[in-house]
Amino acid sequence: MRSLLFVPGDSERKLEKGFAAGADVVIIDLEDSVAPQNKATARGVAARFIADHRAQTSSAIYIRVNDLSTGLTDDDLAALVPAKPDGIMLPKSNSGQDVQQLSAKLRVREAENGLPDGAVKILPIITETPAGVLAAATYAGASARLTGLTWGAEDLSAAIGARAARDESGRYTDVFRHARLTTILAAGAAEVAAIDTVFPNFRDMAAFAAECAEAERDGFTGKMAIHPDQVPVINAAFTPSAEAVRQSAAIVAAFEAAGNPGVVGIDGKMFDRPHLRLAERLLARARAAGISA
Repeated sequence: MRSLLFVPGDSERKLEKGFAAGADVVIIDLEDSVAPQNKATARGVAARFIADHRAQTSSAIYIRVNDLSTGLTDDDLAALVPAKPDGIMLPKSNSGQDVQQLSAKLRVREAENGLPDGAVKILPIITETPAGVLAAATYAGASARLTGLTWGAEDLSAAIGARAARDESGRYTDVFRHARLTTILAAGAAEVAAIDTVFPNFRDMAAFAAECAEAERDGFTGKMAIHPDQVPVINAAFTPSAEAVRQSAAIVAAFEAAGNPGVVGIDGKMFDRPHLRLAERLLARARAAGISA
């Protein structure tokens, strides 16, 4: 998952554009981008659109449901699980226990709709509440459905009363940097993908590209998008370069040829087991992007 594009669930026009955007994942949103009075309409529009247009996109399809505290999650699942989404995005997740609760709900819906147990994956947003940030370590081992962890700044800002998430230079302030790095560490502990949050100013492509590059450098493997124009920038930033793939393949091959020792030498440089693990992770990302070593 490199690019994950949000699309409002109540707009067929935007859904059509989203399905054609080339994102790895289209996230059909039933939460923040849908007004309270349009929730039921959005469920129907989204379910019909998936049924009629799924064959027209190569993107995986996730549904961002309303969070568990709203009382709307069950209605969202009842309407959309029959459409066989690839995954559910869980907003305002407070801990791994919320993922377990959603997993139990999905198990019932899968059985009702003839889907294999565990077919629908879960991607929680883990930093939209203070409790969520503080419970980031609880996602490791929470569910086999867990496919990644991601974070958000806007809801956390509202929850703690912060006037802004970024300073005058556009950098995240300390609380939000903490939420960001917590997500990377929690994803690493859970051995799932770390997905960076959205960049709201979709017209500032230079700043957006810079933020994508920083996210990839720091260990994120993908980023969420709010506009189709952001998708190619994300895909480029999170696709390993040909040189990086070549170097990683050489490291893996050197360890295999030497019988998997603790250290190998390549062209006068020493590489140890952490280098091997990093190379293996990069090659896995490359394969997921359709690039062979």
